[in-house]
Amino acid sequence: MGSAISFQGEAAEVVLGEAQAVRAMVKDESRRARLADLMAAAQDGEVSADDADALAELLELGLQTGRIRAVYGPGGEQAALRVFRRLPRGKELGDSAREVTDALAALVGKPLEKVDVQATAPGAFLLTIAVEGLELAVRLDRQGARLASVGI
Repeated sequence: MGSAISFQGEAAEVVLGEAQAVRAMVKDESRRARLADLMAAAQDGEVSADDADALAELLELGLQTGRIRAVYGPGGEQAALRVFRRLPRGKELGDSAREVTDALAALVGKPLEKVDVQATAPGAFLLTIAVEGLELAVRLDRQGARLASVGI
């Protein structure tokens, strides 16, 4: 896997606080040990590449639930987002969004024929956009934004 990811200041405070909060609720000893590793990493200001998935999971939970913003404010939320975007999971989501944006760019300037949003599952949607004989379907869910289909 890649190299260590460093962070400091407000980001370290958020990681430490979230790891402590979640660890206090977790009973499983292996998960508690992983969270203890994250707490140590936050104090050192660096997480190993091996712990990046655990950190991504922790930040994703706090960001999605709104807990990080509620506890640490907008600055803490932004600090957590900066760290998250540098982790492999955050990079994957960013890449996915860029790919969808690039595909949608083909529709710019063309007359819109159809826009449809369907709820496909809890928290999952399919956005379909049609222009001049071209139809793109974009899936939006926890895994990010991805092209579901391209039709001509």
